Amino acid sequence: MVQLKNIDKFFADRRIFSSIDWHIRPTERIGLCGENGAGKSTLLKLLAGLVESDGGVLQIAKGTTFGYLPQDGLTHRGQSLFVETKSALTDLQQMESELRQLEKKISGTAETSELERYAELQQLFEQRGGYQMESEVGRVLHGLGFSADDFDKPCENFSGGWQMRIALAKLLLQKPNLLLLDEPTNHLDLPARDWLEDYLLNYPYAMVLVSHDRFFLDKVVSKIVEIWNGNLTAYPGNYTRYIQVRDERILALKAAKNQQDEEISKIEAFISRFRYQANKASQVQSRVKQLDKIERISLPPQRKKIAFTFPPPPKGGRFAVSLNCASQAYGALRVLEKVDVSIEQGERVALVGPNGAGKSTLMRLLAGVEEPVSGERIEGHNLLQAYFAQNQAEELNSARDVYAEIMADSPVAMVPRLRNILGAFLFSGDDIEKSVKVLSGGERNRLALAKLLLRPANLLLLDEPTNHLDLQSKQILLDSLKKYQGTIVFVSHDRYFVDALATRVLEVGGGEVESYFGNYGDFLRAKQSQGDASHSSDRVEKHVENNVAGDLSDDKQARIEAHSARKDQQRREQKQQKELKKIESDIEVLEETLSGIEQRMADPELYQDQDQWRQVSIEYASLKESLDGLYLKWEEIQG
Repeated sequence: MVQLKNIDKFFADRRIFSSIDWHIRPTERIGLCGENGAGKSTLLKLLAGLVESDGGVLQIAKGTTFGYLPQDGLTHRGQSLFVETKSALTDLQQMESELRQLEKKISGTAETSELERYAELQQLFEQRGGYQMESEVGRVLHGLGFSADDFDKPCENFSGGWQMRIALAKLLLQKPNLLLLDEPTNHLDLPARDWLEDYLLNYPYAMVLVSHDRFFLDKVVSKIVEIWNGNLTAYPGNYTRYIQVRDERILALKAAKNQQDEEISKIEAFISRFRYQANKASQVQSRVKQLDKIERISLPPQRKKIAFTFPPPPKGGRFAVSLNCASQAYGALRVLEKVDVSIEQGERVALVGPNGAGKSTLMRLLAGVEEPVSGERIEGHNLLQAYFAQNQAEELNSARDVYAEIMADSPVAMVPRLRNILGAFLFSGDDIEKSVKVLSGGERNRLALAKLLLRPANLLLLDEPTNHLDLQSKQILLDSLKKYQGTIVFVSHDRYFVDALATRVLEVGGGEVESYFGNYGDFLRAKQSQGDASHSSDRVEKHVENNVAGDLSDDKQARIEAHSARKDQQRREQKQQKELKKIESDIEVLEETLSGIEQRMADPELYQDQDQWRQVSIEYASLKESLDGLYLKWEEIQG
């Protein structure tokens, strides 16, 4: 279908691709992975014909059509949403127009050739779905989150995220032979992502996509192509399988490299030893040639495993925050109507619902940054909250550099960890000296999130914290939040993140808020058991047992039990963290005591008194044994 042969690509003096070979076959679903800046977007643009290679050949099979979706920058104006989206089906519209013209002629007098053309065209129009054209446009628009009320609105009325949805809808309707998608889920809420997953799973042609959504990659792609050091490496399977196989491959490469390094060391030692001995000249030359022929093994970069721990949250009451009969409206628009929401200490609550349903409004009410038009907000005992809004980046001081900005609000205890935390949010090397005013929107958002997570709080309110984070940074944030001992309320459109973190889901929509125990997967199953497929899809049906739509009371009991199990797990984790802190404190005390004894033992006068020396030695050995025991226990708990 498409084949790349010895492709080179340079940006200034930097080599992006080094003689790469790649063959894309029909119906393949490929995910591109690699470090930021590795060349994923560049490769998509090269395939789309938007950039040219600096060497090599790009071979394209006859009849191949391309559809490319960039990350942003597309706008549509001048037509209504429905008309603009329907314009993607130009060929069908032209066929329809010709059919209407032929029908007029046939109704009068028509030549045989015109009748034959009409019959041929009508059959082709039907085969290509022309008679379902408008319903298909509506289906795709609905799937991507547009309502029927949006269809007649001018395209210029829609914001940037919705503009990208329009572009995606047009691409899906065109059905190119090769679909090239750069972060297609960036501007989609969870229901729209679910719909897109199903659509792409049934897409009849090839696709290559870049995504930082792990769940999306796991569901959609059947092959991962990793870009590293200018080369491509293919891994069969989805993203999770790629991680497993890649780790196995790196282990094998390390073993092979160690063996190769030993062999090279021996050869170099021989050359160095006998270089100037005439009777060994031929053997030395043979070794030099042997060394030149060795193809050196290079290892993919092992990104440093970065982690950070939240400052210990102050102890709070049983409930963190509550809304009692709260309503919120903006003019005539009623967003929330007499909702009751209670957040318990230790919960991890995800807010879900389509864009515009009121998730951010509910978050602002919980945070207290907006007052409800009626009802009340009640704070729990000793509440100390940290709120991350979608526009949090606007609070940054543009006069500082990155490191100065994060250090300005950092507790003293966190200062030694600041570089690690910045690294977790993709600021490393010279990046930390960048001025805040030159940062991109994504970089500003990441810095704002890093700053917020330094503050000790027992309630975190996070509105879209995963935006602009790559896969590893999301995992670092997720791991840290799972260890956090306080309460979390969050909005995220990353399905893997929500599934892994949430212990309860609040569905926001229609002015109401409904609670479901468990994570997003549990929520979908509960909705389906109630016969509500608004958040569901064929994909969910495949993963739900046939009898799940039985007795609702059984389902409710199952969800309660699942919630109870998660609470038990959370209590065990909290107990484990307390035990770890106690052990770490004991280790610190023992190490200080041992250090003092070692100083005494270094004093020659101690050895003049044999009894005292023996007593100190016994004490030292006993404390050392206790310390070793604590380290062993610490490792067991961590493991």
